[in-house]
Amino acid sequence: MMAVNALLGIAIPIFLCWWAVKKHQANLSTILIGAGVFVVFALVLESIVHQIVLKGPNGAVIQGKTLYYALYGGLMAGLFEETGRFAAFRTVLKKYQGNDVNALMYGAGHGGLESIVLVGIAMIANLVLALMINSGTVTAMLQSLPAESAESVNQALAALTDSAPMTFLAGAVERVFAIALQISLSVLVWFAAKDQSRILLFPLAIGLHAAVDCIMYIVSQNVGSIWITEAVIGVMAVIVAVIAKAVWKKNKEEWS
Repeated sequence: MMAVNALLGIAIPIFLCWWAVKKHQANLSTILIGAGVFVVFALVLESIVHQIVLKGPNGAVIQGKTLYYALYGGLMAGLFEETGRFAAFRTVLKKYQGNDVNALMYGAGHGGLESIVLVGIAMIANLVLALMINSGTVTAMLQSLPAESAESVNQALAALTDSAPMTFLAGAVERVFAIALQISLSVLVWFAAKDQSRILLFPLAIGLHAAVDCIMYIVSQNVGSIWITEAVIGVMAVIVAVIAKAVWKKNKEEWS
């Protein structure tokens, strides 16, 4: 299941890239820019803000309450990722606005790299640990580490060995929903950036993104079944996709 999860986490973005370029003449650079914006806005800038806020005077209060942390995390994700999209669409991707499929391409790049980082690479690391456990070499590795590092690795090993195989499959399912969500949000921001009269689609995307992340965290912290959590994520992804499809159909016809 770890191998399947890693394969899907990497293969799905590659397939989406091929589909958009070969079938709909999307620009390959769009997916690369989507991936780059995710790195800059989500992995770098958002992380810097987290370091400042969560280690500041109010950090303990935010992290101490599930609702506070969910609201904070959802809002930060929505603000940074959707602002990154909007900035990219209004600048480096402005010349590609003649082909609306590039909105899907950007979402595939943004969500695809997220999938590769959070699932593909993480599952490969888990596979390496699993092989070390099964071969008996993990004990020697732990003995060579400093006490603090060894404790962190032991915690990771405990989480790994205590997880049921189907738990890893659930992670792959979640990535499918997450990529669909990233593509849907890209459609909303794409048309907001393309036409000033539709600018309200931008704050709508921020709000939807924040709401999905907030609800997802609250459910994951309060529901024992991972499959119930995945079902809730799936429902939210479908709702956002339906909204994006309606916006796509209406605005793509007008811009054709």
